[in-house]
Amino acid sequence: MKILALSGSNAENSMNSILVKYAAKQFGENNEVEFFDMNDFEMPIYKHEIEVKSGVPAEAQKLADKIDASDVILLSLPEHNGTYTTAFKNVFDWVSRIKDRTVWSEVPMLLMSTSPGARGGAGVLEAASKRFPFHGGNVVETFSVPFYQDNIDKNEGLVNADKINELKEKIVKIKELETILEK
Repeated sequence: MKILALSGSNAENSMNSILVKYAAKQFGENNEVEFFDMNDFEMPIYKHEIEVKSGVPAEAQKLADKIDASDVILLSLPEHNGTYTTAFKNVFDWVSRIKDRTVWSEVPMLLMSTSPGARGGAGVLEAASKRFPFHGGNVVETFSVPFYQDNIDKNEGLVNADKINELKEKIVKIKELETILEK
């Protein structure tokens, strides 16, 4: 299975990046995982005049190609003021401007978020779960980790046993879906 692991953060030590990398490892060794680092794909802030003059940035097309080549997307979104980070929204906007495609191409996805507070990024998960289907998002599962300072270790990943088991259950559902889709 080809897994595209995305973090919606451009922070150097992002807990959401740690979470999505941890989740990708839980799929097992017989899978091809590619991690998309937002910092490797910098683009100008979306502006119609830039699009008209220069077209869609090559970096947006690279991400679109990675999405299309994936069997599963793991996306961990930090929550800024109840929604996506500016960095993620900009990439999303540019990919949405590519002609004759939807952003997510109906690839099954697991949306995740973690935050230092009790809601664990619930606002961004709700926003993404409602918005992404309009852009070809096939949101199969969502996963929230509140109080990341207690539940995620920067070296080990997820350390809360209940959350580890919850994530494993969601991964099993996604693997079962992929098995059905392969038939």
